[in-house]
Amino acid sequence: MKTGILGKKIGMTSIFLENGDSIGVTVLLAGPCHVLNKREKEKDKYSALQLGFIKIDKKNRINKPLDGYFKKQDVLPCQHIREFKFDDIEKYEVGNEIKVDIFKEGEKVNVIGVSKGKGFAGTIKRHNFSREPKTHGQKDKYRSPGSIGAVDAARVFKGKKLPGRMGNETVKVRNIEVVKVDLDRNLILLKGAIPGPNNALVAIEKVS
Repeated sequence: MKTGILGKKIGMTSIFLENGDSIGVTVLLAGPCHVLNKREKEKDKYSALQLGFIKIDKKNRINKPLDGYFKKQDVLPCQHIREFKFDDIEKYEVGNEIKVDIFKEGEKVNVIGVSKGKGFAGTIKRHNFSREPKTHGQKDKYRSPGSIGAVDAARVFKGKKLPGRMGNETVKVRNIEVVKVDLDRNLILLKGAIPGPNNALVAIEKVS
């Protein structure tokens, strides 16, 4: 079962290990998250906790359905809501806090985020195509994708690599090492890079 928490990407830096090696790490503000609801096997056919992240201070920023939901659960309104599967949901109650100490240094986690949007891009930038030669009469067509149709089918097949929107997609990076956990400041340092710009919302889950 995948235990997890919501967080926010702060940025990247480098730290020194005990052996003197310098490695690049991503700093995340992970939690604290509040338990908004419990999904139990008897009622919902699976075990999970619904977590909320970042409190909403101004009431006018909450729509009526969510406002009614938060009042029904008797919890503080949150900006972001996500479910994570937990083995031991019995020891949690609605309103409890889940902090970054659920992770340990040295273990592996998966991170889910939305990659940076690059806008509309051609095939050279988007799919690493090669350009055509600039010689032998070529003028302005050397960055074109070339022939895209099939002679017999007289159509373009689905899935053809063509120009289009690049980035802005949900990306899951697996098996990232936890370098350091700072419970006092709710920070977790992960080895390497993760998807998304600074201040982007990410989900951190344990590797099952």
